[in-house]
Amino acid sequence: MDYFKELFYRESKFGGFSDIDGTIAFYTRINALISSPDVVLDIGCGRGEFLEDEVVYRRNLRDLRGKVKKVVGIDVDPVSSENQSIDEYYQIVDGTEWPIKDNSIDLAFSDQVLEHIQDPEFFFNECKRVIKKEGYLCIRTTNSWGYIALGASILPNRLHSKILKRIQNDRSEEDVFPTVFRCNSIHRIKHQLSRIDFDSCVYGYDAEPAYFSFSNIVYGIIKYIHRICPNYFKTIIFSFARKVDE
Repeated sequence: MDYFKELFYRESKFGGFSDIDGTIAFYTRINALISSPDVVLDIGCGRGEFLEDEVVYRRNLRDLRGKVKKVVGIDVDPVSSENQSIDEYYQIVDGTEWPIKDNSIDLAFSDQVLEHIQDPEFFFNECKRVIKKEGYLCIRTTNSWGYIALGASILPNRLHSKILKRIQNDRSEEDVFPTVFRCNSIHRIKHQLSRIDFDSCVYGYDAEPAYFSFSNIVYGIIKYIHRICPNYFKTIIFSFARKVDE
């Protein structure tokens, strides 16, 4: 994968990341929104696999410990209690109220989680409940209109981990979860954020075509497609929103 990245994005030789790295783009904006007194909520925090990232700059950008007062993590998977980037962890059950106090969170973020949510309306209602007025909600998720989600929708969920392991050698099977794509379009996310009275910016994003690191020809073709692809059909959606209701 590094070979193709350096071949098509030569700047990645200097620091290990390209100018269009989606993780760096997403977490750069999160870092711009936080301050030292803040309480941050990581929704679907996982086991903290990013701490194994060999790119130090990207790893440090994602690690919010010490940058804010407290990082709280919630997840349905009990292995998430081992996440070393979390100061306080709570295991949750799908469909039940999160064990987080009302209006107690300055910034909440959800990274590649919304595509696994069975009840998006409940998810956004809980975000509204726990986030303070003028607080932020940041979401990165797969776009159901992008080729990655369309391909995943065709294949049974039981095959996802095996296929991802084959095309992404650094992807662990324990980090692959069933997808449902109930709220994974720009329009649907905008609708949910408007419904809960959040001021938002929602848009499509394409990073490097990492899924195609098996052929330099295919990689180059997909890179070009990314460049000309309309916003609505890009592979990833970024959403940044602020709670403005009373």
